[in-house]
Amino acid sequence: MDLRKLKTLIDLVSESNISELEITEAEGKVRIVKGGTAAAAVQYVQALPAAAAAAPVAAAAVPAAGVPAAAAPAAAAPQGHVVKSPMVGTFYRSSSPGASPFVEIGAQVKEGDTLCIIEAMKILNEIEADKSGTITQILGENGQAVEYGQPLFIIE
Repeated sequence: MDLRKLKTLIDLVSESNISELEITEAEGKVRIVKGGTAAAAVQYVQALPAAAAAAPVAAAAVPAAGVPAAAAPAAAAPQGHVVKSPMVGTFYRSSSPGASPFVEIGAQVKEGDTLCIIEAMKILNEIEADKSGTITQILGENGQAVEYGQPLFIIE
């Protein structure tokens, strides 16, 4: 389902009296739930082979009209350099399920060292350190979906 169609569906739900909309197509299922007056939540589930269970691919909260984005409580700002996700995908700390992670907390990294892999559209993308230093925090969870711009590592 393309983004324009998804945006149209979100607008229709937010402007109507319905609180939930679910649409199933050949490539997947979209479920839009209006969460009161504050926000509408969208969940897109991709159709997988029969052997695997359907898994959420992306979930996003979309602010309703007239609600400022700053209304959400701000998380404590992390100290140090933040390495953010350059894409939407699945975060992996190691090259294969049994392998040791690329980096651990306290590891010294140089600019260009591989920190993790993000799988997007069945392509494995190595994410490299853009600054030398020490890994002080790992914010991504192995095997979990990440969004564009989501903080993954803190380097000091």
